[in-house]
Amino acid sequence: MNWLDDYKRKLKSPAEAVALIRSGDRVYYGGNAAIPWALIRALAARADELEGVELSHVLLLGEDPLSAPGMEKHFRHNSLFVGPADRKAVNDGRADYTPIFLHQIPRIFEQRIVPLDVAIVQVSRPDEHGFMSLGVETLASKAACQAAKTVIVQVNEKMPRVLGDSFVHVGRVQAVVEATEPLPTLVPPPATDVERAIAKNVSALIEPGCTLQMGIGGIPDSVYEAMDGPLELGVHTEMISDGCMRAIERGVVTGNKKSLHQGKVVITFALGSEQLYSFLDNNPLIESHPVNYVNDPVVASQNDRLVAINSAVEVDLTGQVCSDSIGTYIYSGFGGQVDFIRAAARSKGGKPVIALPATAKEGKMSRIAPVLKEGAGVVTSRADVHYVVTEYGVANLFGKNLRQRAEALIAIAAPQFRDELERAAKERKLLR
Repeated sequence: MNWLDDYKRKLKSPAEAVALIRSGDRVYYGGNAAIPWALIRALAARADELEGVELSHVLLLGEDPLSAPGMEKHFRHNSLFVGPADRKAVNDGRADYTPIFLHQIPRIFEQRIVPLDVAIVQVSRPDEHGFMSLGVETLASKAACQAAKTVIVQVNEKMPRVLGDSFVHVGRVQAVVEATEPLPTLVPPPATDVERAIAKNVSALIEPGCTLQMGIGGIPDSVYEAMDGPLELGVHTEMISDGCMRAIERGVVTGNKKSLHQGKVVITFALGSEQLYSFLDNNPLIESHPVNYVNDPVVASQNDRLVAINSAVEVDLTGQVCSDSIGTYIYSGFGGQVDFIRAAARSKGGKPVIALPATAKEGKMSRIAPVLKEGAGVVTSRADVHYVVTEYGVANLFGKNLRQRAEALIAIAAPQFRDELERAAKERKLLR
């Protein structure tokens, strides 16, 4: 049987496809801009027929009907990165959160630590050989498709065909649902003056020929915007956004000086505007690979002069970084922060950077803190942290003792909090 006949034989409606899911199954489904909404809605409609279905995923955008109050008897989330769609369920105790480095997620599927019965992913139209691209999210979706007993795909005409190690063949799937709908977009608001000031300080750490890892938001976009000219920067990042696309179009990012995948922008997922998704389609500059490759610190560190720029909720005076919770309130996840902080530290000439505004709550609270909030999770340890950047400057903590760290961090805190931080440091015997 040729692949096209196989494809036609597997065509089903959303309701027919999710009928393959049984009570007690463990299901993985794509997240970010690749959430297979037609199938998720159909699965939610089956709620009364199912019990004890466990759902694993990364970041979910929008409102997920499977995490609504009352659904927990039927569907229980085991979130690998908490987002707006499941944050309340996790903190209410109706869903679970598994802290894990992003590059290790495929391993828990492969080794059946989290065994998968079903994988539900969104893909592009098949090409002439029957291969469908995972499009805007390769991440852990390819590993899930390889590990699951049953694979269900939503073929979306609007899903770009992103190149790289990002394809699933028609022969691997058990059900195909054709459902075209717009991909979710996420375009951050214009950068604030504080974010632009932070970006200016970060940009001073970036030299021509560096390879960058950044995400989306006012700080990353401002860093890209602050750079101009023939810098021949490279990109090896878990996420590509509009800021990176614009830097490519301006000729700031070329990849010509990269020591790994020269001339290529390496990603594992994309999130941004419709223009970004069109830019990615069949673009040979872009390669999307599974997250256990892209985020593996050993792999990523093969990029010489890797500059990894990540954010934080707060940093204490010894350099401990909290970025997944606000006290005991789970807000996000480990993601790829530690993956790339460690990769940049291993990289020849690399620079691991934590960038954050000096204050929160409209200037009423310092994000450089004497101690982390009670219950706050340490995502990046004090030994992993090198550069911490705020709008007030750059603190290089690498090789510094606790006293020197406290002094450096107080110096980049908001001025109105420095006396308070100094008193706290003295109480902790960090300063004399």
